[in-house]
Amino acid sequence: MLKTPSGKSRARALGIPFAGEPGPHNAITDVDGVEVGYATLIRGDGALVVGKGPVRTGVTAILPRGKGQAGKSVTAGMFSLNGNGELTGSHWAAEVGRCDGPITITNTHACGLARDATIRWLVERGLQEGWSLPVAGETYDGWLSDINGFHVTQADVFAALDSAADGPIEEGSVGGGTGMIAFGFKAGSGTASRRAPAAGETWTLGAFVQANFGLREQLVIAGAPVGRALKDWTPDERTGGESGSIIAVVATDAPLLPHQLQRLARRTSLGVGRTGAVSGHGSGDIFIAFSTANQSAVDAGAEAMIRYDALPDAALNPLFEATIQAVEEAILNALTANEAMVGRDGHFIPALPHTEVRRLIEAAKG
Repeated sequence: MLKTPSGKSRARALGIPFAGEPGPHNAITDVDGVEVGYATLIRGDGALVVGKGPVRTGVTAILPRGKGQAGKSVTAGMFSLNGNGELTGSHWAAEVGRCDGPITITNTHACGLARDATIRWLVERGLQEGWSLPVAGETYDGWLSDINGFHVTQADVFAALDSAADGPIEEGSVGGGTGMIAFGFKAGSGTASRRAPAAGETWTLGAFVQANFGLREQLVIAGAPVGRALKDWTPDERTGGESGSIIAVVATDAPLLPHQLQRLARRTSLGVGRTGAVSGHGSGDIFIAFSTANQSAVDAGAEAMIRYDALPDAALNPLFEATIQAVEEAILNALTANEAMVGRDGHFIPALPHTEVRRLIEAAKG
């Protein structure tokens, strides 16, 4: 839980006192059946030449039921905290409470391509018949990458989907998170999980974020105003207010109905808020939650009655708490498991300084 598969430190390695009990990998893949894959594109340096680079972007794929059942649907609910962003398939999720097929996350100008390529991937692999409305989300990486060069291709989306696997997953500047920035530090992809007791059983809940939001002075870690202390540490070169976004995906094996999953998605906002962000006017903060339970009911046609298992609404508090905890830790993992990056036109984004954060956390404890 302290390092990613490539050896990068995760937030727990900094001594941050997180609440709650994580799953074995502290990742969204702790939810049985969920798989995650990446395609990471890092090419070129120097001045921006539209269509050539530099390139700092990619694609993330989250498969709720894994590659073997990638065409299957799951029960889902979504919530938009601030809508300056895109999440395809969200109207269908709001209408019937389901998410169809894989979820992809990429940069703003590749969102439509990711959606369309996902459909083609499903069709070519014999996993989809008829129509499909897959979910694709986006955040903006134009400060570091040639976003108007349209470098993400169908092949990259296929690569992310084909590489999806369970177990521990990489974090930081990988996949769709490759060119992302949060709180003036290099950010991107992050994940975490929690075990949640409810209605006499213990359930698993995992969160995955593509973090690209927040101002330096807003950053709060374990209640400590870390961002204010680091406001002038390697100053942020960017100008203007908060203009980034965060896409968050919450998964659980708990049997939940669509309105209950919407309630989980809404609690994602509190996890984001724990890190200090205010969801500014220009931020696209959009969240989706899904359950892998009740597969036979979700798959059923119109011929017969169906029955869903569901937790009572009054039993959801532990899952609300798990959502908030996992989202907060996933964001901090995206910041911690990272390195400084130089992108287009020499734009530089520093990494979160681990030594300074440890010092500030220890001081806050005392």
